[in-house]
Amino acid sequence: MKRHLFFLLFLVLLVLTAHPAAAYLQKGEAAPDFELIGASGKTVRLSDYRGQVVVLKLATTWCPTCKQQSDEIESVAGELNAGKVVVIDVFLQDTQEMVHDYLPKQNPVEHFVALLDDGQAREAYNVYLIPRLLLIDRQQKIQRDGGLMTASDLKERVQRLLDDPSAISATEAQTN
Repeated sequence: MKRHLFFLLFLVLLVLTAHPAAAYLQKGEAAPDFELIGASGKTVRLSDYRGQVVVLKLATTWCPTCKQQSDEIESVAGELNAGKVVVIDVFLQDTQEMVHDYLPKQNPVEHFVALLDDGQAREAYNVYLIPRLLLIDRQQKIQRDGGLMTASDLKERVQRLLDDPSAISATEAQTN
């Protein structure tokens, strides 16, 4: 009995001391693709946005910190719109009704996509803490994966991705 209790205590301590960054994707790693239904009913894949800078937010409608992250994104909407940056908001554990009730209260950026997760994104991105904000470059490589991000940091990092000539997709390079 003591051996089982000791083992259980060891497992609990291991889980509590595990570093959250271990679940984050590494910079330069390919962004896992997914195919989800949008709030509008249209099927969308992350790979549909290859060639564009993507801000990927994994969150819920009921999380206060997720709402704070949405506010940070909205405060730099002008810069994101000017750079034609796509903001994809994947709603985890929310129903279509919850998302439809939530979205009118937001002032999303021009290139905004709201998706309902069926478990694909949560599993592919190993989500256990929300909000999770990722910056994905034009080649669909992770450039940032982490928690809450300030508006100024988001603006600066997105601008660097937009200005980086090495981040131009093969399709864009052929047309330039």
